[in-house]
Amino acid sequence: MSLDIKRPSINKTKKKMGFVVKMQLNNRVGGTNKRNNLFVFFVFFRNYYRWILWFFISLYFFTSYFFSGDNPTTTTTRLLSYHSLPSRALIESSAIKTTSTGIFNGMKIYVYDLPARFNVDWVTKSDRCSTHLFASEVAIHRALLSDSSVLTSNPEKADFFFVPVYVSCNFSTTNGFPSLSHARSLLGSAVDFLSDRYPFWNRTQGSDHVFVASHDFGACFHAMEDMAIEQGIPEFMKNSIILQTFGVNYKHPCQEAEHVVIPPYIPPESIQKAVERAPVNGRRDIWAFFRGKMEVNPKNISGRFYSKGVRTAILKKYGGRRRFYLNRHRFAGYRSEIVRSVFCLCPLGWAPWSPRLVESAVLGCVPVVIADGIQLPFAESVRWSEISLTVAEKDVKNLRKILEHVAVTNLSLIQRNLREPEFKRALLYNVPMKEGDATWHILEALRRKLDRSYKRSRVLSQ
Repeated sequence: MSLDIKRPSINKTKKKMGFVVKMQLNNRVGGTNKRNNLFVFFVFFRNYYRWILWFFISLYFFTSYFFSGDNPTTTTTRLLSYHSLPSRALIESSAIKTTSTGIFNGMKIYVYDLPARFNVDWVTKSDRCSTHLFASEVAIHRALLSDSSVLTSNPEKADFFFVPVYVSCNFSTTNGFPSLSHARSLLGSAVDFLSDRYPFWNRTQGSDHVFVASHDFGACFHAMEDMAIEQGIPEFMKNSIILQTFGVNYKHPCQEAEHVVIPPYIPPESIQKAVERAPVNGRRDIWAFFRGKMEVNPKNISGRFYSKGVRTAILKKYGGRRRFYLNRHRFAGYRSEIVRSVFCLCPLGWAPWSPRLVESAVLGCVPVVIADGIQLPFAESVRWSEISLTVAEKDVKNLRKILEHVAVTNLSLIQRNLREPEFKRALLYNVPMKEGDATWHILEALRRKLDRSYKRSRVLSQ
């Protein structure tokens, strides 16, 4: 005969212990001694500490929810709402002052206070100086002066030195375009002025100095490529950093100095006016758009063909076609046509870049870049492949088929990307500077070149 001994289950033991605790707690009223009280408390806490902790934690969050002066949102919700709020005006207006030190690694820039003949006099002479497509030299100067977080009044604390010379404001009286004939002498005079009065240029031969060259072939300072190449970059600027609209992804004499490719200047107010004139229903009734210089036969100027014949090929192939809106005549309100267009053609002119690139992107028209080897502004941070098309110059004869293919495949995705605020912001200059705008991206590019800072190299060598 066997005897089965059944052990009490854990649950039963707990129930029994709970009974004992209850009895002992009740006996306390009858006058149990202190030792028994401590024993009872210990047994009770050992068995119910999890519930006790959970109770107090719940109580903490419960009271925080109702009595906190802040909005009853969790940390995660706060972070999400910061990034998803449709209106970012307040965030943008304060972000530079609060985050620049972290973003730009404490970088400081000293802006030279040059005599008015190098900059202010040019703006006074012509209002166009601060509004035309080459006016980034003016906008960057003003934006830097407006940002106290990066600007320093003590040159000894500067990482970089900005040289504010406006070379694109000398408008020709014959054709109204900027004349660059004075650029080299004007810049050379500015460098002589700095080297005579300050020690900072001479100690580095200008390697931590920053210039703007916002015209066709950058620091070569000539509108015709062959002449620009022949003259090259002035010797005194070859060690410096050039902010220039000209950029190609192959070896070229006019970008053989340290440089940052920047967007041309488009007045933000002109973009706003175009948006206000856009159709209320948002309909884009122009399929493929281009307005600008197009020659029936390319002009041969000393062997130089305008746009390498690309614009002429587009005119001959698609002029008069129903889906192509091509116009050779100037029209001051042409941005109101861009805002109605699906595709905006951006063929090269004398130089590869064009203001149409910026105008199209910020007004939601898909830029169709036709300029072999072009390097687009801020390519390290702006994802151009997601907001534009690139068509080889030799393929303009197939342009209609290419655009039709995009229209039935990924057009809606490109258009959705173009609506993202960060793309538009990166291509426009603001005064004062805003987080993520064109000047902000220039500063970010300079931050990546802090190894050229004389101040920092001295600290590392000590």
